[in-house]
Amino acid sequence: MKFKEPKTVQELANILGCTFKGDPNHLVLGLNEIHSVAEGDLTFTDIEKYYNRSLNSLATTILINKDIEAPEGKALLISDNPFSDYNKLIKAFLDPEPPASQWNEQYRIYTGYDVEIGEGTVIYPGVVIGNHVRIGKNCTIFPGTVIYDQSYIGNEVIIQANVVIGGHGFYFKNRKTHWEKLLSCGRTIIEDDVEIGACCTIDKGISDATILKKGCKLDNHIHVGHCAVIGERVLIAAQAGIGGTTTIEEDVIIWGQVGITKDVVIGKGAMILAQSGVSKSLEGGKVYFGYPADENRKTLKEMANIRKIDSILQRLNQLEHKDEPFLD
Repeated sequence: MKFKEPKTVQELANILGCTFKGDPNHLVLGLNEIHSVAEGDLTFTDIEKYYNRSLNSLATTILINKDIEAPEGKALLISDNPFSDYNKLIKAFLDPEPPASQWNEQYRIYTGYDVEIGEGTVIYPGVVIGNHVRIGKNCTIFPGTVIYDQSYIGNEVIIQANVVIGGHGFYFKNRKTHWEKLLSCGRTIIEDDVEIGACCTIDKGISDATILKKGCKLDNHIHVGHCAVIGERVLIAAQAGIGGTTTIEEDVIIWGQVGITKDVVIGKGAMILAQSGVSKSLEGGKVYFGYPADENRKTLKEMANIRKIDSILQRLNQLEHKDEPFLD
């Protein structure tokens, strides 16, 4: 999320009612999570094991719950609760958007304002489009689809019925008495020649973008988490779930009911067989199966060996008792 105009660290400290370290005129260009930060961004950290990662990142302003000196060229906002204060900044600078309430007679749908739809695009009745949405040429969007604010859809995209693009990310912090939601202020980018099957859900980024790259194909009932990046020509079968901030490189094939955790990378050309569970990053160019997913041949060999255990135990038992007398 970029600010419309740069803000000083002094201005942000005044909004949050917290102290800061560094030049009061130090400029902040926007907000971003640690995995996506660029120079000029503010990020937050409230867990000690991530302090160094945040302080040494490209972010030039860090919202942190520890009173330390600011690294050279950076500023710190010292907060008792960085997670909640990050939400306060989102609320302070994210303009409230009116609902999609404008009737578009050409397509006979409701849209928000500042919507652009390219030539040759077909939109069926029952689609709802939010504010600041861009849809390219020769797309087809079937009934029941909802496209949230700030979404970008390229050319030659097919979106089957009842798809939700740009819903809020699933990101919560345990407060013991309740779960506190981290607000979503990012967007969703769907590049050219993408097909999205019926009833898929593509969450927007928390503060950056969720991206489906050129030529990727999604079957029905697939979920893509916030800030995930799906590479070019990736093929994903039905009921797969992709965790937030995961990167899937080009030419990957993911078969049905695969579950992939957050913050991992699936390498170029990998194939993940049906009903596998991915708990860590996987190298490209290999076939994976099982839970936790491992190379297919290795997993099948282990499964075959497990099936032999009963017969091995029976044989050991026979050997152990072979010298005992037979009693009728």
